[in-house]
Amino acid sequence: MSSEEYVSPEESYMIMHQRNPGRPEPPFEDREMQEKIWGRQWGLNTDVGKLRMFRVHRPAAEWGDMMSGGEFQDDIGAWIGPGKMWYWYGKERPDYERALKQHDGLVATLKAEGVEVVHLQEPHPHMTKSVYTRDMALAVKGGAIVCRFGVQYRQGEELSITKTLANLGMPILHTVHGNGLMEGGSFLWLNETTAAVAIGHRSDLEGARQVAEVLERQGVELLFVDNLGYGLHIDGSMVMVDVDLAVAFVHELPWWFCEKLKELGIKTVYADLRDGAFGVNCLAVRPGKVIMSSH
Repeated sequence: MSSEEYVSPEESYMIMHQRNPGRPEPPFEDREMQEKIWGRQWGLNTDVGKLRMFRVHRPAAEWGDMMSGGEFQDDIGAWIGPGKMWYWYGKERPDYERALKQHDGLVATLKAEGVEVVHLQEPHPHMTKSVYTRDMALAVKGGAIVCRFGVQYRQGEELSITKTLANLGMPILHTVHGNGLMEGGSFLWLNETTAAVAIGHRSDLEGARQVAEVLERQGVELLFVDNLGYGLHIDGSMVMVDVDLAVAFVHELPWWFCEKLKELGIKTVYADLRDGAFGVNCLAVRPGKVIMSSH
């Protein structure tokens, strides 16, 4: 080989990578890339599409903490555990066997709808609110955003949901960190390009900004809606039940947001206060079909 034909290792290295450059397209969330890298298309951008997968936690040993011990506080009508690590409303202790039966009924209903049911892995033994798996992470296009709890009796559930998602192979696009707070019940998809988040003591502005940054890259606008008083989540005030239909306690929503729903072409069914505090809290398994508490 003549000196003119000689290619140094350094030049060869550069030529190799010129011929095989990193390419940003198709994007991470694209079905082709998701199936190639992550085995399936993950995430969602609707609250009412055909439900494919749902995470649950069956009440377990942690409920034993609520069966005895704690102090009943008359002014709020609830049992409060040592160190405020759990609470239970009502004078009567929880009916554990009834809770198991109801949970199993929910799982059976989901499976009858063709939903793949995933159980939370390695739940903390003292986390009595782990049954509320919706609050642990947000499903967005391409993966999940792991939330961050501010109340002491839920801090630590982030680890359980992270392990569960990792073992599933579901991409984690972001974990709320710093001073950000976020709970899944505070987040609501309105349509494929618009979502809403309730701002309050459970999901603060910093947490909402972090979620908004992820969604902005996906072309989704996130609306910030103030909670009333010490309200927890937006799912206690409004839930989407079809692509253009919501059920809501409209008196708990600001005027501008109700007008925004009209602008988006979303009709609202007004919930009745006699249905109770959780009257709108339901789960769409497909457009126009929901699972709701029997009461």
